[in-house]
Amino acid sequence: MPKMKTRRAAAKRYTVTGNGKVKYKKMGMRHILSKKTTKRKRHLRKAGILSPAEEKRAKKLLPYG
Repeated sequence: MPKMKTRRAAAKRYTVTGNGKVKYKKMGMRHILSKKTTKRKRHLRKAGILSPAEEKRAKKLLPYG
């Protein structure tokens, strides 16, 4: 049986942790940062964890994740 192909778009956005949770980088930290508060920017730095429903959908796109 051939290898399953990973959706490259998903692989670039998500990483699977050791516990099986799916991490992603939060949006909003690329440009127009001057109007955003320091607190808001600080919270955006941390990686987010997908909700169980979204996690299920993302894992279908990452067969080896």
